[in-house]
Amino acid sequence: MNRKEKRFPGTGAAFKLLELAVTLLLLSIMVFFMARIAPGDPLLSYHGSAVERMSTSEKEESMERLGLNAPMTVQYQKWVKKAMQGDFGISYKYKLPVTEVIGKVALNSILLGGTGYVLVFFLALPLGAFCALREGKFADRVITRAGVVAGSIPVFLISLLMILLFSVMLGLFPASGSGPLGEASLGSRIPYLVLPVSTLLLSHIWYFGYVARNLYLEEAEKDYMLLHRIKGLSRRRILLRHGTRNIFPAYLTLMINSAPHLLGGSYIIEAVFGFKGLGSLAFESAKYHDYNLLMLIALLTGTAVIALNMAGEELCGLIHPGMSGRRRGYGSKRAV
Repeated sequence: MNRKEKRFPGTGAAFKLLELAVTLLLLSIMVFFMARIAPGDPLLSYHGSAVERMSTSEKEESMERLGLNAPMTVQYQKWVKKAMQGDFGISYKYKLPVTEVIGKVALNSILLGGTGYVLVFFLALPLGAFCALREGKFADRVITRAGVVAGSIPVFLISLLMILLFSVMLGLFPASGSGPLGEASLGSRIPYLVLPVSTLLLSHIWYFGYVARNLYLEEAEKDYMLLHRIKGLSRRRILLRHGTRNIFPAYLTLMINSAPHLLGGSYIIEAVFGFKGLGSLAFESAKYHDYNLLMLIALLTGTAVIALNMAGEELCGLIHPGMSGRRRGYGSKRAV
């Protein structure tokens, strides 16, 4: 009897939940203490410029009211106790419950990350097929070399170049913003989404397209391809019809495992474009020492990344039976 058969039913799920809980606990400890030892004044975030006119006693009273004068370990214990009851505190800057603030911008992050991910998923594969069918030719060389250059440029720099070209020089799209916080309709968000989504697409499609190209070329060397050529089928038809079907599981595995990476890229893009989402809100809360807001964003992001990794592992196990524990994610040698 192998080790898998000896496991009790539900053991795997229980272990994953325990792993999630421990990871989030460690993440909360790290973010909590790092945020509080960082230089800066949280009262400035809460009171704004009025803090400069406050007396020492007024500042101490405000610190007492916000619970910031207690030892950090005591502050953390109180935060955990309230968080377990669903109370994550008030945003110092917005003077609203942090759950309400995040609820107003969560859709923006979903729209940006989700749209960018879907576009990369559906456009990288045909880009790879296009290059594979023209292996070594001018179009293939130009696209692959352009991809190497684009892939080496930091995403924030691509964002700035997009703003310079399409907002400053051409004036086609807004340079920043996302509409009124929590009030913008879906249609009114579209002009603000175009540049961030395009940046996410341009910064990632080259890598996935290059991987798809290599998968196609590896498939083209297999014996069945030669057999179909002997039957009179064109290389293009064989590669697109049979090759796509055979490489798709590997391509899907790569895309599933790369979802957390694209999530991180979308956070940076939000910050550069001033697009109100979880990413820009995280940078803003860190800058203004909005501790409660930063903590919840960190926990939500950590949960999303862990959940995506777990879901990816399970889906990859279905696609490639027996591969559990051998992840093939973004940049893995096997994927390339």
